[in-house]
Amino acid sequence: MNKFKIVYVIDKVELRYFEFNDLVTSFWLIKECNHRDWDVYITTMDRLSLRNNLPEAQVFKTSLKNTADKIDIVYDKKADQICLNEFNCVVFRPDPPVNMDYIFATYILDYVDTSKTTVINSPSGIRKANEKLYINNFQKFIPDNLTTSNAGLIKDFLDKHNEIILKPLNKCFGKGVFYLKKGDKNINAILESSTDNGTTVVMVQKYLPNIKNGDKRLIIVGGELYDECVIKLSGEDDFKFNIHRDEYFKKGFITDEQREMCKTIAPKLLEDGLYFVGLDVIDDMIIEVNVTSPCFFIREINNMYSINLEKRVVDYLENLLSSKKQQTLTSVI
Repeated sequence: MNKFKIVYVIDKVELRYFEFNDLVTSFWLIKECNHRDWDVYITTMDRLSLRNNLPEAQVFKTSLKNTADKIDIVYDKKADQICLNEFNCVVFRPDPPVNMDYIFATYILDYVDTSKTTVINSPSGIRKANEKLYINNFQKFIPDNLTTSNAGLIKDFLDKHNEIILKPLNKCFGKGVFYLKKGDKNINAILESSTDNGTTVVMVQKYLPNIKNGDKRLIIVGGELYDECVIKLSGEDDFKFNIHRDEYFKKGFITDEQREMCKTIAPKLLEDGLYFVGLDVIDDMIIEVNVTSPCFFIREINNMYSINLEKRVVDYLENLLSSKKQQTLTSVI
């Protein structure tokens, strides 16, 4: 078995409360990498730096700790300043909002020597693939939508469809998402607030009534659609998923139409360096493409399907990095 040196860029809040948190996809992957005796480090966006043209980070070494009834992941509290080119892989997984600090972090990662170090997902791919707008690359598989800051255009769109969903472009987990129905007395106030009085662009999509049955999270790793998926159900007194508890999930099944859809879009994802992707789907239509920190709902899928999904994801990582290592050795010889 190959041994690799890997660093995960995680959220500051995840570092502050670092432990084996079984709701967080990154922690499952970090734990599995440690099980394989890899050298596994963590850092955060604000700890990235660029020394002339060399990308660096203050990183913390992680390890496994046996407790009475489980195995936790822990980290050394003393940071090391290491050039990112010394790693086999950088896994970039901070959550949105995708603000300028986020974009600046991707600029630093642009300087990683990709002949030696794999970056997942590609920093340029993340900039290209806004999680809301990117669906427009796949017109056959998406609901009618409009992106604008113009309240008049949004109202025309609402008149056309009667019910719509309004989304900010840079947030996650349903933050700032509104359901609008024609005739609602709050429409003007919502549009003023969401668009900052016509200065901030938002997306509106045609409302898909089957959202009442939940939206399905499809997992695509390295261009391959996994057979396992979950359906995320609406939270209490809400139209969207917003509570990460077991009662708001159910086991999903992938349709033939969804398989064909993923075969069609996979080449574009790989072209843009998007290896870890989560698709949100309703009625065989893509409503969002998650590329910044896609949640694979590993705990839920493991329980529903009696598998270890984290092993399969890290198997993919190991094969990818082994292939790159072999190519590097061959080029040297």
